[in-house]
Amino acid sequence: NASCFTKPLSEGMTHCLDDVDNTWHAMGSSWRNSKCLDCTCQSCCSAYSTPIRFPDDCVSVFDSVACEYRVHKKDNPSVQCPLNYINASIQYNV
Repeated sequence: NASCFTKPLSEGMTHCLDDVDNTWHAMGSSWRNSKCLDCTCQSCCSAYSTPIRFPDDCVSVFDSVACEYRVHKKDNPSVQCPLNYINASIQYNV
């Protein structure tokens, strides 16, 4: 399960504001913002999971374009490492 939050709606709204990117979206639409949140006018959820356990000789690097963590060997980025995930826990004040 992803980390999510809900957004208040007002009756008669035709568009809503993404509080992260300050962009307007039509009711019923969905989008991914610059903080890797998948949103609708009613809610936003993190679009990625966070690795929590991986070998000591590995490092976790967040790819903000792909909205995912890549875990690889510290001395060889081309070698991926085994890992476990938890859901991202990001708090946004909206």
